Amino acid sequence: MKKTAPQSVWTWILITLLWGSVFFATSTWILSIVSAWFDGGAFSPDRAEALAVYAMYVPVLLVIALAAMAIKNRLDPGSLKQLERQKAVREGRRERLFVSFAGSIATSFLFTVLTAVFHSVTAPAIGPAVSFSVKVVLVAAGLNIAAGLAASLLVGIIFLVSGVGRGSVKA
Repeated sequence: MKKTAPQSVWTWILITLLWGSVFFATSTWILSIVSAWFDGGAFSPDRAEALAVYAMYVPVLLVIALAAMAIKNRLDPGSLKQLERQKAVREGRRERLFVSFAGSIATSFLFTVLTAVFHSVTAPAIGPAVSFSVKVVLVAAGLNIAAGLAASLLVGIIFLVSGVGRGSVKA
């Protein structure tokens, strides 16, 4: 099996910032919708408030990126499991359209919870107090899974059309 160099710290940071930013936006949007359904619109941040919260959120994304990299390197030294997964995808034994189906579900759900926590914790410094019921957060997180799956499907289609990953790993 071909040895690969581990992904760089910058790759982990850029990917985490990309997906963390996407999920922050979709989570904030869906939290405001679900809040309107259940709480009469108690959560409706304007763009300036959302950007202020996001500015405090970015350092946490950086910590998440570094922690995820460290955990992945500890659990899969040499990226052997990743190489096997890529080979299985190429051979049609794993998902082809979705890029990490289960990961998309978990990530979109957890980032919604994280976004709700951040809006609540930073509210005293930024603007009006925010308090989410567990029901609002769980429904929003469940609905935000659709955003995660749509993003995963879009990336999978781009990979299929562009041929990314084809022939890049040799056994």
